[in-house]
Amino acid sequence: MIAFFWWAWRKRQQLMTQFTSARLLGHLKVGVSPSRQKFRMALVVAAVVFLILTLARPQWGFTLEEARQRGLDILVAIDTSNSMLAEDIQPNRLARARLAALDLMHRARTDRMGLVAFAGTAFLQCPLTLDDAAFSQSIDSLDTRTISEGGTALAEAINTARETFKNEKDNHKVLVLFTDGEDQDMGAVSAAEKAAAEGMLIFTIGIGTPDGELLRIKDERGRVDYIRDEQGQPVKSRLNEKLLQEIAEATKGFYLPLRGTKTMDMLYEQGIAPLPKSDKASTLLKRFHERYHWPLSIAIILLIAETFLPDRKRTRPEESRMRSQTSSAMPTSTVAILLLLALPLSTFASPSQAFREYQAGKYQDALKDYENSLQRKSNDPRLHFNAGTAAYQTQQYDEATKQFNDTLNSQDIQLQQQAYYNLGNTYFRLGQSDKDEKKKQEAWENALKHYESALKLNQQDQDAQFNHQFVQTQLEELKKKQQQQQQNQSKDQSKQNSKDQNQKNQESQDKQDQQNQEKDSQSKSDQQTQNKSQQGKNGQEKKDQGQESNKQDQEKSQSQAKNQKEQSEKKDQAAQNQAAQSKEKSEEEQREAAMMAAGQMTPQQAKQLLDSQKGEEEVLRLGPSSEKQLGRNRSLKNW
Repeated sequence: MIAFFWWAWRKRQQLMTQFTSARLLGHLKVGVSPSRQKFRMALVVAAVVFLILTLARPQWGFTLEEARQRGLDILVAIDTSNSMLAEDIQPNRLARARLAALDLMHRARTDRMGLVAFAGTAFLQCPLTLDDAAFSQSIDSLDTRTISEGGTALAEAINTARETFKNEKDNHKVLVLFTDGEDQDMGAVSAAEKAAAEGMLIFTIGIGTPDGELLRIKDERGRVDYIRDEQGQPVKSRLNEKLLQEIAEATKGFYLPLRGTKTMDMLYEQGIAPLPKSDKASTLLKRFHERYHWPLSIAIILLIAETFLPDRKRTRPEESRMRSQTSSAMPTSTVAILLLLALPLSTFASPSQAFREYQAGKYQDALKDYENSLQRKSNDPRLHFNAGTAAYQTQQYDEATKQFNDTLNSQDIQLQQQAYYNLGNTYFRLGQSDKDEKKKQEAWENALKHYESALKLNQQDQDAQFNHQFVQTQLEELKKKQQQQQQNQSKDQSKQNSKDQNQKNQESQDKQDQQNQEKDSQSKSDQQTQNKSQQGKNGQEKKDQGQESNKQDQEKSQSQAKNQKEQSEKKDQAAQNQAAQSKEKSEEEQREAAMMAAGQMTPQQAKQLLDSQKGEEEVLRLGPSSEKQLGRNRSLKNW
């Protein structure tokens, strides 16, 4: 940096002589102090020196702290026989077993781990140790040439583990066996039973597929050929899951096939983590005190001094206006530099600042800061989770759903479980705010699915169980309500159809009665005309017969009059009933109008209000965090 400043000084002098006349250069540089310029350069160089010291993390002084190591003893046995070269899982069985063993090491941070390599025989390649680097180097050195004796002897691997654990009596003994299960000794189950009697727990990891794969190998010239048996036929290796299950069950362990990237997580969480851990060691550690604050403070002071130190000396009032104008430009440049120094602090929002805003109840500001952080680090699932909680608090449920779905890409099982739980809460709120009952039902069904996913990852989550049961009850009530509405609509339709049919029957009856009346009147007139004609034509001898006929006609007329009277009475009765109904309806409408005018609810309105409030009598204990509520109020859990 000193060389750069010296070169820059020389270059600036050369440029000034090229672009400025020598006669004017003296007037332009009036008041400029070269010593001040050099002193400012020295301040910058000194500030850089102290910044380098800050980055070096100076430490002096320490305190002693007692550290206790708690964990298990885990032996990893890996099959290195030629059958592990099969490529039915990529890149091959042995490479996948090595990667899985390293994943297990990362999960078992506080546990001692050792390595047993076996093929036709077995030996302890790495003793039990807390040194992850030593264990990793032992894993990386494994290949099919590690053990010269061919074949697979599972009993040898188990017996070697027994010898290793012989002096370990106060801790659980765990053996994780990576193999394809092709055993030539046929004594693995009996060896496992002996190990179980000594307190050993064996977990078997099957590597390969039951269908198998032909074994390939490269010769000295790099050509690929098949491994052949004594008859010259290519050898096909298959996964023997039955044998591996028997070995695991003999020691009360379990068998897992190596599938996907979650096998080791499942092994550690369900098999190893629940075992009680014991104290392995107690050591005194020196905790050194960090002292980087002092050189950093000195560097900041030097930079501030360099900023406020002008190149020109202070001017007197009688000096030229040019010099005063040149000096007056200094505060503007100083403010600009300070703004540039403060720019990173204002433009880059930190997750800690967003968390403080969230705790203060400023959810919208917290959401903006989390979104700004995601622009710089879009693959961080924790930021997506926190952004989802902030969006949930601001009732932006669509944004919350998007952020929680992005959280599901996390490799952390616990974070996935929390995201599923909060997705269930979000979908319930979406359905609760939707007036369309069909969309509400669909949203609540999605909420149930996400609660079920959360319970699959953590069956002990009581809040997820409670919310699942509550949403299921709400969904059943919604379905019952929809069925009741459909039944009411069907009843109303049937009543309307019955009323229309009765009206049609009444109209048909009235029409028929009128036709009968007209027919009777016509018959009476014809009969009278006939009687008169017959009476004039036949004389006195027909007179008695005509009188008898008149008497019959008179009886018919009386009967018709009686029928007409009865029909008239029926019509009057129907009219009176209809008038009474209209009167009652009118009186009821008047009463309702009077109650509404008085500010009171009608019985029908009260019933509708009570029905609408049924779905809101329960309060769902929902919150967008993993620190849920169960029986008491708890604060939201954030990262």
